[in-house]
Amino acid sequence: MYYIITGSGIQKIEEKNFWDSNNGLCVVKFAEWNESLELREKSGIWHKTGIMHSCRLELHLDYIFGMFKVPSKTKGSRDITFAIYITNERIIILDDDGEAKDAARKIAAGPRHRNYSPGRFIYDFLMLFIDGDLLFLEKIERDIAVIEEDVLEGRAEKFSYRMLYLKKLISRFYHYYIQLKAVAEEFGANENGFFNENDIKSFDMFHSKMEQLADETQMLREYAMQVQDVYQSEIEIKQNDVMKMLTIVTTIFLPLTLIAGWYGMNFEHMPEIKFQYAYPVTIAASIIIVAVSLYYFKKKKFW
Repeated sequence: MYYIITGSGIQKIEEKNFWDSNNGLCVVKFAEWNESLELREKSGIWHKTGIMHSCRLELHLDYIFGMFKVPSKTKGSRDITFAIYITNERIIILDDDGEAKDAARKIAAGPRHRNYSPGRFIYDFLMLFIDGDLLFLEKIERDIAVIEEDVLEGRAEKFSYRMLYLKKLISRFYHYYIQLKAVAEEFGANENGFFNENDIKSFDMFHSKMEQLADETQMLREYAMQVQDVYQSEIEIKQNDVMKMLTIVTTIFLPLTLIAGWYGMNFEHMPEIKFQYAYPVTIAASIIIVAVSLYYFKKKKFW
């Protein structure tokens, strides 16, 4: 796909016209870029791409190279990866997933602009990959709130598994926004002089947006930790209840154990052994001890 960036937006052009025009834009596959000497020779960029693990910019003397890895929002789906080369004459986007190509098509089909520029295109292009992220973060917040409600109502099945997934998701997006924030700062610095004043304002807006999203994810991280603390407190309360019950049972049966041990001794001169009513008296004494103990614990509200 080949385009030209004009003052009103981006327009599709033929490949043969791409290399002769300024402010050109094209989207190619990674393998095509790495294997085509002709493509890299025409662009004047001999750099090859490798595996991308994060979002960052590399500033070179006559071009900017950016790597982007967009975390997946749904479990089981792949992350979106693309790269971008920016020179004073053109922008080359490398994309295997088709997401970057779709984004370029969407911008080309969008409304016309005034004083459109390559820098504005980069801003619009990157904004498409965070479109709806605030709603996504709100969904995560609702999921955490549901888990918190389940914990408070005693329905904490698979709590660790559910919370671990959300915490990992939040952490990935937090680092993603921090990385994009650094990318926006480097674009705004304009060390290569590729962008005009309006472009730099756009990058400042993008920086502010990343700062807002990073703050939102940080609040979600803190909320998740609070729910983790609530869950731990609930576990401790249950453990305390169990220990309290064990203590009550132990306290009740301690005098009974003493009686059993006392009369279990094999002394010859124990008058109670020959007493006719010793057995029922012992049973009655045991019942009285249990009843008095239960009444006492109930009165003291130990359970």
